[in-house]
Amino acid sequence: MALRPGGGSAAAVLARLGSGGDLDPPDACEDAGPASPDADSGADSQRWSYGWRRPVRVAGMLVYPAVTAVGVSQSSMGWRAVAGFAIVSLFCGCFVALSADAVGYSRSQAGPELRVRPRFWLLLGTMTALFLAALPVAQGAAVFLGAVIISIAAAVMRRRAALIVTVGAIIGAAVPLVEPTWHNGPGWFGAPLIIFTAMAVCSFVDITRTNHALMAARAEVARLASEAERNRIARDLHDLLGHSLTAITVKSGLARRLAAADDQAGSAREIAEVEQLCRQALTDVRAAVSGIGEVTLAGELARGRELLRACGVIADLPTACDVVDSAYRELFGWAVREGLTNVARHAHATRCTVTLSASRVEIRDDGVGGPGGRGHGLAGLRERAAALGGSVQAGPAGPRGWQLCVRLDAGGVASP
Repeated sequence: MALRPGGGSAAAVLARLGSGGDLDPPDACEDAGPASPDADSGADSQRWSYGWRRPVRVAGMLVYPAVTAVGVSQSSMGWRAVAGFAIVSLFCGCFVALSADAVGYSRSQAGPELRVRPRFWLLLGTMTALFLAALPVAQGAAVFLGAVIISIAAAVMRRRAALIVTVGAIIGAAVPLVEPTWHNGPGWFGAPLIIFTAMAVCSFVDITRTNHALMAARAEVARLASEAERNRIARDLHDLLGHSLTAITVKSGLARRLAAADDQAGSAREIAEVEQLCRQALTDVRAAVSGIGEVTLAGELARGRELLRACGVIADLPTACDVVDSAYRELFGWAVREGLTNVARHAHATRCTVTLSASRVEIRDDGVGGPGGRGHGLAGLRERAAALGGSVQAGPAGPRGWQLCVRLDAGGVASP
């Protein structure tokens, strides 16, 4: 766990060891994107990091200095007891200051990293000096202050944690041998106290780091989901409006030519179809934005036949789509929509043929070619095909024209 002095939000080592007192929430370290659908559960987990629960966790570790204060009252009297209580009080103040604003987490590619501010070392050094000063007046009970210091140091300096805890346990076991009168109970009590306190604190720090990594991962998943949804809406709007606006343009031009030729009935019929196309386009846009849009192969074949007729293109299209695997019909519907829209826009063709099989659809025309460059429609179609394990080929067809083919599995071709 890397150590980096510096700014940023702070957290408790012990007060906030779990979720961190002033630990930066994921969106405070960097832009984590929009809120996750699990924001409520994330808020629940952070309630243990902020508010009234934080001082409760601080108070839990203050039990150790409290035990030392009891030891002072039993081991010293007069000014020695007053000095001992003052030392314990200063120790508690340093601990609270360290817990509140001396340690925090930073974000790295490997996950949250524990970092310390420069004043952390000043506070830890002061606590160590107070522990040494408490030895004559608290005697054996001072080991509780030592357990707090060693636990903090082991939690921060994880690479040296084993060495720190081992040295601390040896000292805790050796002190009763040097001063047997300092202990009323078993002299070896200090060693396991230090070891198990350090283990608990280090485990709490590891849990905290894992929780923050999970919160960061959840924020990243939410950001990616939001980005994917934006891309889906953009892709669907392009495909839906591209087809509808192309059909509206073609039919409006046809209605204008019929009106110029005094064919009022034909012109009115085309204008009525334009109105219907506009209504359908509005419905499709609403469905795409709400995520409930549905494209059917049969519907696209029917609309494509009308679009090609309005363009003056002979439509050689299947009259049924039962041969197509039901799992592929929506994808093939998008393929037919994209292919026929491009025929109407770019091909200047006289004939267009759609060929279907159980796992393949091909749109071929005899025009001058397809769209120039890499259009958004073909890119969206490739994404949809890739999601089903398929592929898209688009390019010139010999001897002339353009073809678009979406293929998933081998299957027999059904002629229209």
